[in-house]
Order: sequence, then structure tokens, then C-alpha cells
Amino acid sequence: MSGREIILEYAYDPQIPPLTNNIIKGFAADLDIEDFEFSRTHWAVKDIDLFRVLLRNTQPRRQMPRIFQIADPENIEPTLVSAMMPFHPNFNAVYTALKSTVEAVGLRCRRADDIWENPAIIQDIVSLIDRSSVVICDCTGRNPNVFYEIGIAHTLGRDVILITQSEADIPFDLRHLRYVKYLNNSEGLAALTEKLKPRLADLA
Repeated sequence: MSGREIILEYAYDPQIPPLTNNIIKGFAADLDIEDFEFSRTHWAVKDIDLFRVLLRNTQPRRQMPRIFQIADPENIEPTLVSAMMPFHPNFNAVYTALKSTVEAVGLRCRRADDIWENPAIIQDIVSLIDRSSVVICDCTGRNPNVFYEIGIAHTLGRDVILITQSEADIPFDLRHLRYVKYLNNSEGLAALTEKLKPRLADLA
């Protein structure tokens, strides 16, 4: 700056996508930009923290699904582990074992039938997965609902632990991932607990 003359130096960063007028109009008030200013090219000095305004208004949003809703921004509960398995009495002992295992490493475990927050059960399931830091999925019986929930958990970027009573029940596309095989009896569930504890401790 020299006297009343101001020299501005600027450079274009090709890695940053351009902001169109339509985007800027969405938060024009935050930038103290009047409607008439969009009809001409000009320089204007504003008493605004440009970086804060742009950071608040132009952060990339999550891609929103149409079948259910997810929080934006996401709200992961660091101590929450969810269990995805068939809703059948044969899996009650498995869930009990998972819950005690999770609690033993200082976390908490829930599955969809523990909650009733939405009219549609799929929304409760997705919300639970979305809030969880770890998702344990039981592939036993090749249950299509569980496979769908695995896909959701992977898409949302959650840490997923696969368990099964039969290796043949692991989908072909997931067989390159590690999984834990167990037997659904007292000895088998005790062994499952010992295998899961260090994995959960690493992720906690």
C-alpha cells in the first residue's frame, strides 16, 4: 500500500472448484453482498472473515440417499458398537455374548431391536449404523438383511467385523476380508469373545 493506492496480488488454484453466482447467492448475506452486486463485475471491500464464511458454507456435503436419512454432518459415537444379525431367538445368546464382550473393553453394544425411534425399522437400523464406530455383522444363514446392512456400513466408512458360524455364508465379494468363525454353544461363544476382545480394543 502506498498512499491511497492499494495493490492486490492473487493467484488461481486449479485444485479448488469455482464458486458460481448461484452458490454464492445462497450465503450472500454472510458476505455482505447486495443483490445488485451480482449484476456487474467489480471489486468490493467487505468487513467479513472470508475464510470462515467459505469454510462454513462450502464444505462438501454427504451424498444423501433417498430410501432413508443419514445425519449431516455425521455424528459418530466413539463408544458405540452395533450388532447386525437376524432377528431370531437362535441369535439371542450370540448377541448376549457380543454385548458382554463389547462392554468388557469399555464400549457399549446395541442392535436395532433395542431401539424404537422411527416409524420405519430400516431408519432405526441405518441411524444405528451411522452413529456406530464399529459394526459387527453376523453372516450366518446368509440373511439378506444383514448383507444389506454390511453394504451400508461399508459405504458409510465404518469399521466392520464379520462373524459367522459357517465359512460358506460369507459372500464371495467379502471373502478377501478377515472374519471370525464361531460355534453357537457356550464353548464357541467363549472362544468368540476371546477373538473379538483384542480386535475391539484396537478399534476403541
